[in-house]
Amino acid sequence: MGYLRLDYLKLKEEEEHICNINISALLLTVRSSVTMTTKRGLITDSFKVVKKAKRVGKREKRPPPSPPREADKDSVRDEELQKLRQFDLDWRFGPCTGISRLQRWERAKLHDLNPPEEIRELLLQHIHTDPEYNQSLWSDYPL
Repeated sequence: MGYLRLDYLKLKEEEEHICNINISALLLTVRSSVTMTTKRGLITDSFKVVKKAKRVGKREKRPPPSPPREADKDSVRDEELQKLRQFDLDWRFGPCTGISRLQRWERAKLHDLNPPEEIRELLLQHIHTDPEYNQSLWSDYPL
């Protein structure tokens, strides 16, 4: 029975010790929460400030790369062919089936229909280089 009494006393001491530890932790928590609420800190108080190193040499700005020359040529060609198609579709200068664009322009000039000089210049620039400039929009269709 003596052993039981000793065990009981040891348990009692451990309980008191645990209670003391819990009370100490509770007091510490209360104190820290009181200090946390009374002091308003900055975010930099909690986190280390890291400054970036300054660059020694400045980077030079380069102009954007120019588009390829072939794209410019294609867009100019497309614009020119579009003007020629508009000339083909304009019936003020007479019918265009069965003759070239330059022949149609000359016929319109002969009959005082005032065809645009720009069309003639385009046709003379490309008369021997590109058949798409010479033939009218309707050249692929039979008469």
